[in-house]
Amino acid sequence: MGRHRAAEEDGFRLLFVCTGNICRSPFAEILTRHLLLARLGGQAAARFEVGSAGVQAVVGASMHPDSRAELAPWGLDGPAAAGFVARLLVPSMVERADLVLGAGPRHRTSVVECSPAGLAVAFGLREFARLAGRVDPALLPDEPVERAHALVDHVRHRRGMEPPASPEAELIPDPMGRPRAAHHEAAVLIRDAVEVIVQAIAPPQCLP
Repeated sequence: MGRHRAAEEDGFRLLFVCTGNICRSPFAEILTRHLLLARLGGQAAARFEVGSAGVQAVVGASMHPDSRAELAPWGLDGPAAAGFVARLLVPSMVERADLVLGAGPRHRTSVVECSPAGLAVAFGLREFARLAGRVDPALLPDEPVERAHALVDHVRHRRGMEPPASPEAELIPDPMGRPRAAHHEAAVLIRDAVEVIVQAIAPPQCLP
């Protein structure tokens, strides 16, 4: 409980995880940061720390050019993506995070294996979006950081109450080594999930 209170005072730390940290998780990281900034403005969005890592990261690598190109509709394929550097998932990242979202169910398993602290805060990205969309917004506080923490609590509870979806419905397929269309498919799935989550954290009534 003390960790939760401290996190609420400090802000909210969101970590995306995939395999190599050059396609799916950096796309999610960069897009989420952009959407939170657009929705909340600089001061409020600065309280959200958004990052990413890979369970088998290509450490030090840049974002894959095909996934980077998928950020173009938001104007994020330039400087916003150019400075990205892939990181390996390590226990301290999980232990600091308030929410860890994997590209698929096996990434959640890898997060928990990396650190037991991930058991309470790790979800599949599509899983979390599906469950977040079913949380009654009236149950959440107005302030965005408090709202994000409360959303995680509600989603965790719903996960224990609802039957799981099929593995295919929870997965964002890895586009690495596949045609450009695979990067687009992954980007669409990530975009759809991220938009649900940002809407839940920062609906219009939360705007400053």
